[in-house]
Amino acid sequence: MIQEPKFLSAEQFLLTTLVVRLAVVAALATMLVRYRRFRHILIFERRAWPDRLVFTFSLAVPLTLGVASRILLNYNAADLTLEGPFLVGLIAGPYAGALVGVMVAGPALAAGEWIAVPFAVGCGFAGGGLREACPKEAIWHFSPFVFGDLPRHVWRMVRSFTVNWQVILIGVPVALGILRQVLGMRFGQQHLFYLPAPNAWLFVMVLFATVLCVATPIKIWNNARIEHRLQEQETLLMAAKIEALKSQINPHFLFNTLTSISSLIRSQPDTARMVISKLSAMMRRQLRSHEHFVTLREELQAIDEYLDIEQVRFGPQLRVRKEIAGDTLDVMVPSMLLQPLVENSIKHGLSRKLGPGQITIRSARERGLTVIEVADDGIGMSGERLTQPTSGIGLSNVRERLRVIYGAHCQLKLTSEPGQGTCARMEIPDLTVLQAATA
Repeated sequence: MIQEPKFLSAEQFLLTTLVVRLAVVAALATMLVRYRRFRHILIFERRAWPDRLVFTFSLAVPLTLGVASRILLNYNAADLTLEGPFLVGLIAGPYAGALVGVMVAGPALAAGEWIAVPFAVGCGFAGGGLREACPKEAIWHFSPFVFGDLPRHVWRMVRSFTVNWQVILIGVPVALGILRQVLGMRFGQQHLFYLPAPNAWLFVMVLFATVLCVATPIKIWNNARIEHRLQEQETLLMAAKIEALKSQINPHFLFNTLTSISSLIRSQPDTARMVISKLSAMMRRQLRSHEHFVTLREELQAIDEYLDIEQVRFGPQLRVRKEIAGDTLDVMVPSMLLQPLVENSIKHGLSRKLGPGQITIRSARERGLTVIEVADDGIGMSGERLTQPTSGIGLSNVRERLRVIYGAHCQLKLTSEPGQGTCARMEIPDLTVLQAATA
């Protein structure tokens, strides 16, 4: 049996149009906030004119196309002549809102809707004026769910005789919606577009949808602002934790070096003076550097200064070999990363060994990672000690710094054989200079 086509009634068509209009606004706000430049503009309240223009045209172009589609395709849901300029004015200021109003009303004016231009520009100035009057955070607290708390906001305003900006933020779009309905009925839809409501209930729904079309983008953009702030706080926390871990290394290294100097003062005073001179040069270098990240080339230079001190102590019995790949020298690594590993090799691997010993520092690129190894041919470690990698300040510090900076997947791996030596291996992901500066 062939079914007869079903058509929407005027009331159903109006409600469908309002729902689709909300979907259009939400989709537009979500797409724009995905762009980094747009998010940057939302984060800071004080915006330069270039930023305001970017924000203005980012919204003005799709809003103008929406009005054009309403005129050419009779697609009423895309027309946001009231909501668009008011929203831009509320976020970017009165002149930005007025500019959007001029652009949005352009197609309507070309179609003979001569009231559209002053109305749209007035909506932009209304949003901008409200921005200048109310606290900026009150704007970002404006939410589509504010209607649930509306009686409480109104009662608080009446009881305390103070201005409640959430009520004002609802009232201004409602007033503009009523004004558009009045002007549309007075001059006709051919001079100003509006959605005629056949009854009072639908009239309220039109005003309700107008407020939601303003509040929904603000809610979406405010969520992006909150997410950015949380990321900033997480970055600052990580930087503070890295700094705290880094600061543990200097006293640890300084204590060990001073212990060595004290043992040399009586028997080898000239050697002790030389060690003190090299130690002071190394400490001055560290005090001048406040970077959390350096290139591997710079880290190796710092290791050379440390090894100069150790070779004074051990003499020709300490040999150092480097197998550094050229394509790893400019890779960014955490500063003071190798010194605890080299110190651990000397203290626990070579100092207890009879005869000369060698430390080998290697670097290579494997699977898009920078692999760094510090190996020695000392006495090695037993399996029991390898299962307790947190023993000792140096190794536990390096392990924790790698976890904080790169996550759990980047670890310090120790392999050792008693009597043959120990190897500490790290696989470090690439870190750009920009990320290093941020951290």
